[in-house]
Amino acid sequence: MEIKACGSRPSVRPPADYFTGSVRLDPVHDAPEPARVRCASVTFEAGARTAWHTHPLGQTLIVTSGSGLAQAWGEPVREIRAGDTVWFPPGEKHWHGATATTGMTHIAIQEALDGKAVDWLELVSDDQYQSK
Repeated sequence: MEIKACGSRPSVRPPADYFTGSVRLDPVHDAPEPARVRCASVTFEAGARTAWHTHPLGQTLIVTSGSGLAQAWGEPVREIRAGDTVWFPPGEKHWHGATATTGMTHIAIQEALDGKAVDWLELVSDDQYQSK
């Protein structure tokens, strides 16, 4: 058994190449091999969001506070709120983040395939973000 004490892993600001706006990432769990699960708590200030991206084995989001937006490529922007769980299937191009007026925090859970859990793509444009 391994216990990671609260506060033992620092918060980080993810790269601007992959996020728009103010975002904080707090590590939750990176399972050692042969396990593949990776989890993080991600906090988006109002207006902040991810870039478009995919996950080779899919991604689950558990919204823990606030309200946000999520969109799969070719589908409408959808609103997500605290208590919601979102599933993106393997390879589905998508983005997620806060609404324009309210911050949002979610737990992001994904598995790595051959050491890679995400493929980052282009930033979400303001027009795409505001298309709700």
